[in-house]
Amino acid sequence: MMEHPENSEAYKGLVVNAGVEQPSSVNPYLKRKPRRRQLTAGEFVEGILKGNVTLLSQAVTLVESVRPEHQALAQEVIEKCLPYTGKSVRVGISGVPGAGKSTSIDAFGLHVLQQYGGKLAVLAIDPSSERSKGSILGDKTRMEKLAVHPDSFIRPSPSAGSLGGVARKTRETIFLCEAAGFDKIFVETVGVGQSETAVHSMVDFFLLIQLSGTGDELQGIKRGIMEMADGIVINKADGDNLERARLAATQFRNALHLFPAPESGWTPQVLCYSGFYNLGIKEIWDMVYEYVRFVKANGYFDYRRNEQSKYWMYESINEHLRSSFYHHPEVESLLQLKEKQVLEGRISSFIAARDLLDTYFQALKE
Repeated sequence: MMEHPENSEAYKGLVVNAGVEQPSSVNPYLKRKPRRRQLTAGEFVEGILKGNVTLLSQAVTLVESVRPEHQALAQEVIEKCLPYTGKSVRVGISGVPGAGKSTSIDAFGLHVLQQYGGKLAVLAIDPSSERSKGSILGDKTRMEKLAVHPDSFIRPSPSAGSLGGVARKTRETIFLCEAAGFDKIFVETVGVGQSETAVHSMVDFFLLIQLSGTGDELQGIKRGIMEMADGIVINKADGDNLERARLAATQFRNALHLFPAPESGWTPQVLCYSGFYNLGIKEIWDMVYEYVRFVKANGYFDYRRNEQSKYWMYESINEHLRSSFYHHPEVESLLQLKEKQVLEGRISSFIAARDLLDTYFQALKE
């Protein structure tokens, strides 16, 4: 049997037709949209002051961008928005992963909008993968009611491995949201590591969400995070877990007595609630607004905001110096060599660092 019968002499007179010409895979009626013109800083500011959420989102994207031209435009927008900022109540919300932060924020946000009116912005810092550098940015899916509320704005941001950087950008986003008329700002943290310290430096009230019945309650009583908290709330205080939540609340209250009194003069309160069943939500927000009235009356509210501004000035200096050092051409060319010498054990880490810094400072003098 022949392997290729079409090559047989018997078929020599046959002709294969070319067939029907196939249409292009591209729709001929498709009209390509021209590239959108980059808005000016004045146009951004005008839209933001009118409460245009689309322009607000685009401005936040500029703030988060690493491109120099975007950063320059973002700083110009922020500078023009500054006179319209500072009129919101900023609340930081933290807790271990799984404590129910997103579900609680959904319940908190609805309560605040219904009881106090106004507009609410939720800024969620989402952890990025160390391997893939990606983030899920799925917090909106757990804020089902707030996500469709006309007076709320939810913006998740990836930490992108640089917590200091994303924290600075979150602070700048707060200014943009305030200029757009949002008088209540929630900042949700990653819930691990140093994120609490960064968020504490940009909010008026720091709320710590804890869980009960998860093992050793002392694990939740960590001095650093406890000293930052202006209020501690025990979530999932419902059903069989209610007694455990009350016991945990008592343990936290006892622990707070061991710490020095806060600068504000406020005694942090410990409350129980259920974010899923909307139990105890009113008491938490009565506490938050009572705190705001208390610190405004004794002058601590303005003092803390001034201290935060000073803190972020120094943080900006540190970040700029770090960026300037690592992007300097002479440092970049020498960095790989010094790294190789350290790995081979030819010089110590401290000598390598000193050599690089000497090179950098010498280059600045020339």
